[in-house]
Amino acid sequence: MISNKEIIETLNMIEKENLDIRTITMGISLLDCASEDHKKSITRIYDKIMYLAKDLVKTGESISREMGIPIINKRISVTPISLVAGSSDATSYVPYAKMLDKVAEETGVDFIGGFSALVHKGYTKGDKILINSIGEAISETKKVCSSVNVGTTKAGINMDAVKEMGYVIKDLAERTKDNDSIGASKLVVFCNAPEDNPFMAGAFLGVGEPECVINVGVSGPGVVKSALEKVKGADFATVADTVKKTAFKITRMGQMVAREASQRLNVPFGIVDLSLAPTPAVGDSVAYILEEMGVEKCGAHGTTAALALLNDAVKKGGVFASSHVGGLSGAFIPVSEDAGMIDAVAKGALSLEKLEAMTCVCSVGLDMIIIPGDTPAETISGIIADEAAIGMVNSKTTAVRVIPAIGKTVGDTVNFGGLLGYGPVMKVSPYSSKTFIDRGGRIPAPLQSLKN
Repeated sequence: MISNKEIIETLNMIEKENLDIRTITMGISLLDCASEDHKKSITRIYDKIMYLAKDLVKTGESISREMGIPIINKRISVTPISLVAGSSDATSYVPYAKMLDKVAEETGVDFIGGFSALVHKGYTKGDKILINSIGEAISETKKVCSSVNVGTTKAGINMDAVKEMGYVIKDLAERTKDNDSIGASKLVVFCNAPEDNPFMAGAFLGVGEPECVINVGVSGPGVVKSALEKVKGADFATVADTVKKTAFKITRMGQMVAREASQRLNVPFGIVDLSLAPTPAVGDSVAYILEEMGVEKCGAHGTTAALALLNDAVKKGGVFASSHVGGLSGAFIPVSEDAGMIDAVAKGALSLEKLEAMTCVCSVGLDMIIIPGDTPAETISGIIADEAAIGMVNSKTTAVRVIPAIGKTVGDTVNFGGLLGYGPVMKVSPYSSKTFIDRGGRIPAPLQSLKN
């Protein structure tokens, strides 16, 4: 039974503290849409998504209206296209991307993810074609998102793919330079990519997932900050306990929305991703939570420890609220999407190197970071390699979503608008990674991969 006090508390979180459901994401398996004839395959994909997702947006809007809970995005994730199209006669997967964009427009969803490839141990023919298609596919569509998994704890890191992705990101940035290189914001390079992630741009539906499933991503950094304001000066055990209790409330709301959407759409409920996902709105910031814990500005010494506490407490509180927690689950630190992070970078408190250290203890990795447009592709590959190594060795998901803003340099600001926000161009090391990246091959899996 939910008490009146809890109802009032939740309403206050929504109205004053930016609490929302960040996304309802419908995952759709496309494995049965493969065909040697790529035109038949594309038609099958279109028909299947339209059939299953035709009521997704309408259902999300009705739940939001009836429950009074903001649901920011409605999204679709699909089986990695490299797996579906691999048996076809297509020599480019751009037509698949354009079809996904068309179906996204017609269903009314905000994004569709799954223009993806899994190459952590090597390439298939389909993987090669997909990666070669990313630049054209993403630059010529509006709602399609792409991801490539280049490493796992079990397999090690495919350094050939790491090298290639540096060039792909540069190419995509160049193709969309007239729009501040925004295309690169729709491409993520992963290590240990999860199969049930509802968040873009990295969402895809893994081969172990159901035919169709509803996954929900919650948010609420503002709620956590507000809760911590009430325990100023308390010790860290109290801080952790406060975050856990708050994460429990946030996740319970997400579970309620997920089950309602599942029931109305007659689709199985998958997971709640309880990640604290910030927005550019003032007050809805992970950086502000860390500063509320006592670091003067995000990036100061102590920031990584504060983030480790936050990430762990969020997971503990969320797991108690739902038996089906998955995806990424923890705390995101995307620079351009977090007002506190933006301010910290602008003031010189937060560097790329400090962000890398923070990714060792948070949910994902270097996310929505804008770098100079003349950054060499090999330097971007080096950034990817470092993050993949963190993920591989620590058995966690890490990712890189960097935007080399063509024509921009350190100190400039780039504005993407909406949830993607805006941010300053950050400094990267002037020293070359080329000789390292050119070695190629595979970095072997670490000893901890041998768990059987």
